[in-house]
Amino acid sequence: MKHHLALSLALLSTPALAATSPADPYAARIAKVLAQTPLIDGHNDWPEALLDNAGESRWTMDLNRLPVKNYDTDIERLRQGKVGGQFWSVYVSANLPELEQVKATLAQIAMVHHFAERYPDTFRLATTAAQARAAFKAGRIASMIGVEGGGQIDGSFAVLRTYKSLGAGYLTLTHSRTIAWADSATDNPQHGGLTPFGEAVVGELNRLGMLVDLSHVSEDTMLDALRVTKAPVIFSHSSARALCDHPRNVSDAVLKQVAANGGIVMVAFAPNYISEERRVWGAARGAEQARYNAPPFGGLYIGQPDKAKAALADWDKANPEPVVTIAQVADHIEHIAKVAGVDHVGLGGDYDGLPALPKDMDGVESYPRLLAELMRRGWSDADVAKLAGGNILRVMEAAEKVAVTMADQPPASGTIATIDVKK
Repeated sequence: MKHHLALSLALLSTPALAATSPADPYAARIAKVLAQTPLIDGHNDWPEALLDNAGESRWTMDLNRLPVKNYDTDIERLRQGKVGGQFWSVYVSANLPELEQVKATLAQIAMVHHFAERYPDTFRLATTAAQARAAFKAGRIASMIGVEGGGQIDGSFAVLRTYKSLGAGYLTLTHSRTIAWADSATDNPQHGGLTPFGEAVVGELNRLGMLVDLSHVSEDTMLDALRVTKAPVIFSHSSARALCDHPRNVSDAVLKQVAANGGIVMVAFAPNYISEERRVWGAARGAEQARYNAPPFGGLYIGQPDKAKAALADWDKANPEPVVTIAQVADHIEHIAKVAGVDHVGLGGDYDGLPALPKDMDGVESYPRLLAELMRRGWSDADVAKLAGGNILRVMEAAEKVAVTMADQPPASGTIATIDVKK
């Protein structure tokens, strides 16, 4: 399940760090950049965190300040982090039947609309780059919507168009599971990328002016989408595979194609996408956990949860979790900027969707610390502005222009069965 786990006791006993130190020599530069260019993050799972932690209370609870043990995001921390725009993920589990995913997606979209309505002085819904800029100019956080999984359209172009009418700005082609028309990065491939129906989905996204999001998809799916799209693509929350060999990350070969396409890779902060050491440790820990208590028949301590818990605690003591740092996140940003160009990198923190975060990047208040790290490395104000929000705004504008050129085309029609003719 994709939700925020409790932080360590040490973090719980420590107040949230200031976004930058009062003595930070880069604070004034950062403030100037972010006063002129909105910091826009490509992916935040706050709607799901509110559902998981608060249930029906999420519709009425105070969102100004929330417990840091349960949430990475609240209004005070968004302001502290100088966030100017956010793609709110309307994630639902890929394990649900697809028709149920549609219902759950509509509830998540309603949540984004609801907190924008409840806090009009803080949030303003936006579906275009111009609307995002206007919201920022008015002192609001531009609120865009990302649908995080192709299963959430239930094989229906009409459902996709309905999401667009409700304000959705992108569709992630898959989540964690391969679906009937696209291969996921974290499931067994079935199609070698996109099926003809999947290619038609990309075309309909282009026609609608919605962004094609390639986070979570297999490399073959990435390449197929890049081949057929007429608009720049995004990776709403992915990092560099050359630095961390997770299949959710983007290889140098794909990065070069993203540059040619005019797209953007928005760097995720997930420790197992940032640190190869942390990725390997996580896999080893998962294997150890299964060895102790693997249902239904295996496991050294099957049916003995106390012994399994104690054994895993002993393993954790002998194999401490590797620390992942802001510097390592900056390494991914710099690698993508080096391979694809500084015009093709952005920020996609995945806050409120992670079980752990890099040190000193505890929540949405932390963006200025990352920008300060890049300035320490010699990044200019102009390049920081591109990273923070300029690049994603350019991509949005380009997708909108493509949609204008396709305005005379009829809406996509057909089903998976009729488009993906079985051999």
